[in-house]
Amino acid sequence: MPLSNLRAIPFVKASACGNDFLLIDGALAPEDIAAFTRRICDRHDGKRLNSPNDVTTKSDGSIWFSDPPYGIGGNYIGDKAEQELPPNVYRVDGVTGQASVVASDFTRPNGICFSPDESKIYITESRGNPNRLIRVFDVVDNGTRLANGRVFIDGEGGNPDGMRCDIDGNLWGGRGIGSAELNGVRVFAPDGKLIGRIRLPESSANLCFGGAKRNRLFMCATTSLYSVYLNTRGR
Repeated sequence: MPLSNLRAIPFVKASACGNDFLLIDGALAPEDIAAFTRRICDRHDGKRLNSPNDVTTKSDGSIWFSDPPYGIGGNYIGDKAEQELPPNVYRVDGVTGQASVVASDFTRPNGICFSPDESKIYITESRGNPNRLIRVFDVVDNGTRLANGRVFIDGEGGNPDGMRCDIDGNLWGGRGIGSAELNGVRVFAPDGKLIGRIRLPESSANLCFGGAKRNRLFMCATTSLYSVYLNTRGR
């Protein structure tokens, strides 16, 4: 089955790698998942990945993911292990399955998503100094390389994490960890202007658009899953 027919999710399992990346056919029932998964990348240049964190896909079938060492730093979400690779961002080719490094200048890359036309990609720097950041890059060379990296949003004491774009190019991002005032979701226009906010009683690490029309936002928070219907749709 070609990679473009599958969706990628981070799948946490007890192993030396912490978090493994697996592909799951969206039509499978939960009890069938274990029998119909396959690993697409667990090493680069012969060295073990750290702990793949967030993932997104492109229309050419390629899979892009961040690889910070959170999952190998202890035994909470993975198994404690020595770091073998820098905290890179990778692209896995949808035809060859070959993995390549597309960004290597992050301290802790985290959330990742494309703009609607796939000309830009947003990546969270979750250990920015002094503040955590959302950076944006141009996608060049026929969608295989990144260029012109710059700061899109300064976290201003908060913790930007998982994010997704809507069809108009607005960036919806989970946030929290810092103070109760920062908890929830913030929405930024393509020019970086804050245009909306969803307040939640706890921090929200990840989110996605779902439903038949992709107009329902699901927000994963510390202890709860929240959802809200929107007047837009996810990319």
